[in-house]
Amino acid sequence: MRRLACVGGASAVVLLALPGAVATSDLSVDLTNLRSHKGSVRVCLTADPQNFPACIDDAQAVTRSIPATAGSLRFDGLAHGDYAVAVIHDENNNRKLDTFAGIPREGFGFSRNPAVSFGPPRFAAARFTLTGDADRQQIKMRYLL
Repeated sequence: MRRLACVGGASAVVLLALPGAVATSDLSVDLTNLRSHKGSVRVCLTADPQNFPACIDDAQAVTRSIPATAGSLRFDGLAHGDYAVAVIHDENNNRKLDTFAGIPREGFGFSRNPAVSFGPPRFAAARFTLTGDADRQQIKMRYLL
């Protein structure tokens, strides 16, 4: 077995030089414009354009559910790369986005706050790139009904 001796900040440099070491970032997501503190907020973070925004078939997606009173959350240790975030405000806690005639009755939002017309935006419109130690996305919640 091979041992490495590291001192102080040099340990990070040595870890990055090891085969298989992956640079990581932390992501903070702040939610604005929540219309109430009822229910919960369901968040999906994905790097897979084919599974955005639902994250249903994405084994690598990170999903979280937080109380609507929280207003923010953090993802730690994400590999550098392209991601997109989709959020719903599940006011009645039934674990889905309620709709009426196809129009969302509960709040929703996406990273980078892209324009929304008929249906959710494409991954490319919500995509952001993690490259440094930390990043922050501020998502404005929208309500149509």
